[in-house]
Amino acid sequence: MKCSLCKNGETKPDLVTISLNKNETVVVIKNVPAEVCSNCGEYYLSTAVTNDILKKAEMAASKGVEVEIIKYVA
Repeated sequence: MKCSLCKNGETKPDLVTISLNKNETVVVIKNVPAEVCSNCGEYYLSTAVTNDILKKAEMAASKGVEVEIIKYVA
């Protein structure tokens, strides 16, 4: 697909690392499948992956941890 940010690059499947913050908690999720722009590096997540990532981040935040690093597993 054509990148909607830079309008020049094409996206291809790859893995990314995502960092999310909520209150005092930082959640880093590694190896997340995404479509990544070959030109600017912008990434796009599917709806299913986005929902899963948000669930994992919410669980980490509910534990009250300050930092949590997760390796993504679908």
